[in-house]
Amino acid sequence: MDSPQQQKTAAGFSLDLGPLKEPIGFIRLLEWFFAIFAFATTGGFSGTTHFKVKCAGGAPQDVKPVFGYPFRLLANPYIIPSCNGSVKNQTFLQGDYSSSAEFFVCIGVFAFLYCTATLVLYLGFQYMYRQTTRGPIVDLLVTAAFAFLWLVSSSAWGKGLTDVKWATNPENLASQCKAICEPGEYPSLGRLNASVIFGFLNLILWAGNCWFIYKETPFHKDPIPVEGGPAGP
Repeated sequence: MDSPQQQKTAAGFSLDLGPLKEPIGFIRLLEWFFAIFAFATTGGFSGTTHFKVKCAGGAPQDVKPVFGYPFRLLANPYIIPSCNGSVKNQTFLQGDYSSSAEFFVCIGVFAFLYCTATLVLYLGFQYMYRQTTRGPIVDLLVTAAFAFLWLVSSSAWGKGLTDVKWATNPENLASQCKAICEPGEYPSLGRLNASVIFGFLNLILWAGNCWFIYKETPFHKDPIPVEGGPAGP
């Protein structure tokens, strides 16, 4: 026989997919997916830029500096070959853009966790969410806060990505040894471009969702007819 606590838990959870047909649940599900896309396209990224060193009478030598998340480029050394047989020159990519990248990923992870928790609440404990005014009000405040954080983090990461592109531009890297260096292939940064797009899409979703959550709060009520007013036809 189940214990009273187990019976209480079983009675408390009641799966209902109905909220997914409403804007408040459907948009939350979209936020869940786009939060994953945002932090997954940034975290774990690894790329390579490229330039060539051409010495007189010798074959071109490829130089391929490697960089990646969290984009502390100063931690990525690479070797520039010497044409006169002397010691090879070790240098580093320039710039540290980890703060904006890590902030963006952090917001994405926390948004994903919050979406997971609220989806469980919507689908399994809907009666608890709507039986008091506290649930919708807290949900509205947190959703509005995430909308603001998506704006800040996406803007910061967009600027950080622009700086990463400049720091890994083969033309800029080849300019440090113009006499013997020439630019090579540009790094593939399409995944990072997508991350910024996903960030601003999240901003739109979270900001728009505030309206639908606001309608669940006591601040949004249907007008109450005045007593003693004219009767209907």
